[in-house]
Amino acid sequence: MSESLQYHEQGKPGKLTVVPSKSCRTAKELSLAYTPGVALPSLEIKKQPQNAYRYTGKGNLVAVISNGTSVLGLGNIGPLAGKPVMEGKVVLFKRFANIDGFDLEINETDPRKLAAIIASLEPTFGGINLEDIRAPDCFLVEEELCKRLSIPVFHDDQHGTAVITSAALLNALELVGKNLQDVRIVFSGAGAAAIACARMFLNLGVKKEQILLCDSDGVISTARLRKLNKYKAQFAQKTNKRTLAEALQGADVFIGVSKGNIVTVEMVRSMATKPIVLAMANPIPEISYEDGKAARPDLIMATGRSDYPNQVNNVLGFPFIFRGALDVQAIAINTEMKLAAIRALSQLAHEPVPVEVIKAYGRHFRFGPEYIIPKPFDPRVLYYVAPAVAKAAMETGVARKKVTILEYTASLKELAQQLAKGKFLG
Repeated sequence: MSESLQYHEQGKPGKLTVVPSKSCRTAKELSLAYTPGVALPSLEIKKQPQNAYRYTGKGNLVAVISNGTSVLGLGNIGPLAGKPVMEGKVVLFKRFANIDGFDLEINETDPRKLAAIIASLEPTFGGINLEDIRAPDCFLVEEELCKRLSIPVFHDDQHGTAVITSAALLNALELVGKNLQDVRIVFSGAGAAAIACARMFLNLGVKKEQILLCDSDGVISTARLRKLNKYKAQFAQKTNKRTLAEALQGADVFIGVSKGNIVTVEMVRSMATKPIVLAMANPIPEISYEDGKAARPDLIMATGRSDYPNQVNNVLGFPFIFRGALDVQAIAINTEMKLAAIRALSQLAHEPVPVEVIKAYGRHFRFGPEYIIPKPFDPRVLYYVAPAVAKAAMETGVARKKVTILEYTASLKELAQQLAKGKFLG
């Protein structure tokens, strides 16, 4: 049996359990936990719904929801086969931000019906993390939920990827001395992650005409407009370029969110001076790290893998974005909150790396071509990103609760120490 299968099967199958947060060992405690004592908080919530955040676990509970139509690199494997992945996501919420989660695998492929099912769950949760729903369905589901719900909705395949990729891009451009307004960016992939990244780049200041998206049929151009869905169509460009190879000629940046081994050494060599390649297909990137570096000594490169420098890993984003959103009882995760997370991650990569991170990875790190984004096991990510997100939520009017940022940051530093010691894990 493989190590992975043994890990998932040993002891209690799966990766999750439910543990009460209050004692229930005596007759009195039983009467408080359930009838008759439980009636009082129920009546208080009936009078004022916001009291649910005082008397229940709603405020620290996120639903990790998928219909299994686009799971990791496995494709449409269905909701049941996707359950190990969703359980894993819940584990990451707990490990990195002490957020409780339930994984919910829903057997529904109609996006409107799926949105309706998820919307009906709002009383239970403080936030919704959508996961592994195929494009373009994922856009419709998220749009519908954001209209209907007053709790944060976050599709991690879109926005988590966009946040981490944007932080990496900002720092890589700083190192090569190029400006966002001037660079030409080429995408391989035109699904959820690519479109979310492209939208975020526009928010950062990249010019729309400087972005070319490529899907399996080639460059997203106006010549194909009639056959494009509305999400791809918004990035259609008037261009004579038709293939990925043609698009990459003279490009400053390559963003890969597609499949492995589709970029050649020759393509990288055709790019502009000091190119940036973020080849994030997993487990096999669009071009291997070795081939990319061999093609261009002036290259800055990142992948989605942990065994090479500059891993673009969504775990740097979603636990901490939700932590900040939940702690101010935000009604949404808006663009300003995502931009705040990007800037916090970008800033953190410039800071000296603490000893515990060096021990975790067995090497030193310093801001530069092989360290453009922080590492997932850096405890500082929690108290850099979450306060930035909370602050942005308060400033943009989507927070229902106010916190003092200095005090909040101090509390997160204590939490980070506890998390590093594994306090909240079984």
